[in-house]
Amino acid sequence: MNASKPVQISFEQDVTLVNRLLEELTTEQAALVKGDIATVEAIIDRKFLLLQQLSTVAKNRYEQLSLHGFQANESGMVAWIKQQANTNMQKAWDQFQKTLTTTKETNRLNGILINKHFSRNQQMLSQLQGKPEAGSMYGKNGQARTSQANQSVLMA
Repeated sequence: MNASKPVQISFEQDVTLVNRLLEELTTEQAALVKGDIATVEAIIDRKFLLLQQLSTVAKNRYEQLSLHGFQANESGMVAWIKQQANTNMQKAWDQFQKTLTTTKETNRLNGILINKHFSRNQQMLSQLQGKPEAGSMYGKNGQARTSQANQSVLMA
């Protein structure tokens, strides 16, 4: 590691972009819960752009780390931060990591919500086509309806 001169490496852009991404994911989650697909579709392009920007910023940060003798990854960033002996920087990095974890979890939950919407739409399409999946619809008593019962619902 090159400790002869201070290395100027920043993760401020990463923080800004991850916070913006978390805002978009939170908005997306609210739209998914409401079933507001138009809002979800509008967010897709913004999320894609933020992810591209994040990738570029992280790549640049990794290149700077590598140029100064650190590993070009998060381990190298942790080593660099420790070498700085700056508690404020360490706290900022720790907070960034927590925000990143929250962002990943929000994205994972949104994926689950999207899959639920997809499954429900597939079931509805099957019902409309008269091809209900076995056990896909349940009656008031919690028991699976038979295909004959499902078809009668569509005819009513």
